[in-house]
Amino acid sequence: MKAAHGRVVSLHYTLTDDLGLQLDSSREREPFAYLHGYGNIIAGLEAALEGCEAGFSSAVHVTPAEGYGEYDPQAVFEAPRAQFPPGEDVQVGMRVQGEGEQGILNFTVVGVNDRVVVLDANHPMAGKNLHFAVEVLEVRDATAQELAHGHVHAHGHDH
Repeated sequence: MKAAHGRVVSLHYTLTDDLGLQLDSSREREPFAYLHGYGNIIAGLEAALEGCEAGFSSAVHVTPAEGYGEYDPQAVFEAPRAQFPPGEDVQVGMRVQGEGEQGILNFTVVGVNDRVVVLDANHPMAGKNLHFAVEVLEVRDATAQELAHGHVHAHGHDH
């Protein structure tokens, strides 16, 4: 069976950056499963897996445009320190959330002083080339419920 719209693809992957530094891997945990064609993984990886079958193994290189987007320096801004709970130990590198018109937003703290917290709204992997080593383990038809919900229900998950 081939990876196509509405099929569940299970795979192992290792993700590295341009320097070969490992950023993530599924090798030490359960295989990663996603519903193909539903935008549940980055576009460049999904496109590379289109038509693949169990047993497919390859290196997949994804540019920022097909991954998490280009880095946008205008997405870095200052928020008044008073907007954070008093006494909260805000540190560079922390991930924090805020609420906007589109719902919950995630930010990385890139600077802190007594007056302001500098936040970066870019995805942590924005602007990075991504290098995946992938091994497709299984391709199966999605259940009716998975199709209706737009994502995989692993291990009998039902909601």
